[in-house]
Amino acid sequence: MRLVSLLPSATEIVYALGLGDDLVGVTFECDEPASARQTKAVVVGGRDTRGMTPAEIDDYVRTQMSAGGDLYTLHADALAGLDPELILTQDLCRVCALPSGHVDQALSHLGCRSEVLSLDPYTLEEVLGTFSEVARAAGVPERGVELVGALRARLRGVSDAVAGRRRPKVAVVEWVDPPFTAGHWVPDLVVAAGGEPVAARAGKRSVRVPWAELAAPEPEIVLVTPCGYHLDGAARQAEAVIEHFPKAAVWAIDGDGLVVRPGPRLVDGVEAIAAILHPEAVPAPGEGAIRRVS
Repeated sequence: MRLVSLLPSATEIVYALGLGDDLVGVTFECDEPASARQTKAVVVGGRDTRGMTPAEIDDYVRTQMSAGGDLYTLHADALAGLDPELILTQDLCRVCALPSGHVDQALSHLGCRSEVLSLDPYTLEEVLGTFSEVARAAGVPERGVELVGALRARLRGVSDAVAGRRRPKVAVVEWVDPPFTAGHWVPDLVVAAGGEPVAARAGKRSVRVPWAELAAPEPEIVLVTPCGYHLDGAARQAEAVIEHFPKAAVWAIDGDGLVVRPGPRLVDGVEAIAAILHPEAVPAPGEGAIRRVS
């Protein structure tokens, strides 16, 4: 089956299901595995924000969306030329990826009849469910069962390791300028890792909040996990967070790799967070995952 992924998390799911050879198109942000955007056709482009500050990125996003503009560009002719049978997209977040409606409009205009599967999870359980959805749509349901089973086994391992231990209060900062609290599945990761999420919105969209609201519950641990950044970028942003939480331990996490993308590596994220919260019970992750900054 010829597959096209229009979001990085879907690309990771495709490879985790052993369908990498069937993938023919990706986005400019699909960097896991690194070979994805090097060996596949790039059918979605967007602005390179690597030289921008968090505040500049936020301003750019708000300006584009208020004007009815798009953050991503679908190369429709390139997509049609790939003749895909299944396209993976989303409607969860216009900031994160191209909405499925744009894809439907392009396919209708081009006269293509590809199946479009929109992946829109809001909880960790729903994220796991999308792996089975993709596997079924791709005609390999048994691979979805196997993948989800293996990930659940790892989650049970963390649960067993932290069982009976005191749950520290944890605040997750998903963006620092302006500050955003944790939403969607992120609070679930904290719970699965043996923590108590505070100032969070489990199963709901992440929202902008004042620093005082994030600090009010007096979290013991603060995790900085900005969307679009790996560990080094998260650590730089975490430096600006320290002053708002003078009594807390502030940690940076590879946000894109372990926390904000709804893909298989969220379980790596649970294990990494558990290592922060309960270092005596859960081994530290490999290099590049977490870093204490205060």
